Amino acid sequence: MNDLLVTKSVSKYFGDFCALNKVSIAVPKGCIFGLLGPNGAGKTTLIRIINQITIQDSGSVYLDGEPLQPHHIQNIGYLPEERGLYKSMKVGEQVLYLAQLKGLSKSEAKKQLKYWFEKLEIGDWWNKKIQELSKGMAQKIQFVVTVLHRPKLLIFDEPFSGFDPINANIIKDEILQLRDEGATVIFSTHRMESVEELCDHIALIHESNKILDGKLIDIKKQYKFNAFEVGLTSENDNELTKKLKSKFQVSEADFKSIHDGIKLNIKVSNGDSPNDLLMYLTQHAQVHHFKELVPSASDIFIQTVKNN
Repeated sequence: MNDLLVTKSVSKYFGDFCALNKVSIAVPKGCIFGLLGPNGAGKTTLIRIINQITIQDSGSVYLDGEPLQPHHIQNIGYLPEERGLYKSMKVGEQVLYLAQLKGLSKSEAKKQLKYWFEKLEIGDWWNKKIQELSKGMAQKIQFVVTVLHRPKLLIFDEPFSGFDPINANIIKDEILQLRDEGATVIFSTHRMESVEELCDHIALIHESNKILDGKLIDIKKQYKFNAFEVGLTSENDNELTKKLKSKFQVSEADFKSIHDGIKLNIKVSNGDSPNDLLMYLTQHAQVHHFKELVPSASDIFIQTVKNN
């Protein structure tokens, strides 16, 4: 079994409203899986079903090959977008209480909390109340609560919300390390740059339907359009541009370069390779810049949603 989490044709209705329509995903073990979609697409509903907060109307969910059961909640860590800490409780007593709800003994909970509080340099917060902390500080506490019982599956819903860039980077590095140590991560966010940095696989949900899924690198290959960004200098730039337009699809490009000359986006036909284009360019000009234009996760997200 190479997949830790599998949903098969999961549907959920709220009255006449269809929140999920026969959604099937497979989350491989040891990956970071991006669960993407516009607001209201159904992502949070699916996450709540996996956490057994909400029960699906039809379809099945499997965790590590077993039908999802109440005891599996100890194998899941969930960081919701809407945080759920008790504001008037002290940090220390709250995290100990929540750790024991996840099945840790008091001694093991203290051991894990000591490790995380030292690692994130938050040891002096133990006797503070949550309401005395900034949003970013409270986020760190919520992150610790999510991961300290070392679950098989971690679900992060907008985990960088409220963090400044330095602390967001710290949490990003911790997520990557948890993945490297064997955890499987479901990552839901609207920040496409985070998807690029973290995700191995993605699934895109739109208006309750899954419309795209797979390895991110394979999806990028499907969406690439054989275009290249080039910077050139020649004896006659105007004449070179005319030659290129007669042979390829050409448009102006905008990128920084230390060289004068022409900057172009050039699209080749499916029968031509990058080497064919590069060979042609080197025969007619000095090539200072040559870069394949690969669609970003954001480009793919926008194009797929528009097409559907």
